[in-house]
Amino acid sequence: MGGARFRRCTTAVLLAATALPAAALELSLLSAGAVEPGIRPALAAFERDSGHTVRVAFAAAPALRAALRPHAAGDVVILADVVIVPQGVVDELAATGKRFAAPPVPVGRVGVGVAVRPGVVAPDIGSADALRAALVGAERVVFNRASTGIYVEHMLRQLGVADAVNAKAERVADGASVMRRLLAGTSPREFGFGAMTEIALFADQGLKLVGPLPASLQNYTSYVALPWPGSKPDEPARADAVAALMRSLQGAPARSLFANAGIEPTP
Repeated sequence: MGGARFRRCTTAVLLAATALPAAALELSLLSAGAVEPGIRPALAAFERDSGHTVRVAFAAAPALRAALRPHAAGDVVILADVVIVPQGVVDELAATGKRFAAPPVPVGRVGVGVAVRPGVVAPDIGSADALRAALVGAERVVFNRASTGIYVEHMLRQLGVADAVNAKAERVADGASVMRRLLAGTSPREFGFGAMTEIALFADQGLKLVGPLPASLQNYTSYVALPWPGSKPDEPARADAVAALMRSLQGAPARSLFANAGIEPTP
């Protein structure tokens, strides 16, 4: 009887051990902030399924460019295991001769929207002409100095209102700063531009999504994930964990989480 109990206990311990990864690691991921609403739940699912943990940091596109740009000695500023960046950043790095260990994996694309704080009458943005009139009539227009703001600059020139709007524009560092500034605003005639996903992050604080830009003006930023030299790039177990994370980001469950967060599939 005692031997049978011992065998049953030993079997249970062995089964429990085989359910865990051989070595649970902490991976590091650096990501663009616009995809945060989809990336966080996707990483939580990966951690639950794999046993690994992922330490994640978010930054705006200009900071990502600076962090990933090689030094004169050929080193990089950051040592992440995986980075998620706009496709344009990857293209710029490739143009400098940077070679990647694996091809980028599409995460999805994010469009631009308009937001207002509670109590502010939403501007009419249903067409290019309506948006032009809203911009001219606004007391203050808020947008960032990152990817979204760079496109807004182009759009203002396209609409022929760049001079008029720039005189009353308020530029901040990133998308989150736009949302916080709008929530703290006092003007009854102000609105801001931001990534649709970033606007959604502040919905529980009362920020209102007016809607996406008109189709004729809409701009999408496509984001990709790729492995990056981590703190221990030659460690086999780490390479396996990174490969598992990349597979997870490509899987159907992650894609569903991205879609729920407003990250559209890349065509």
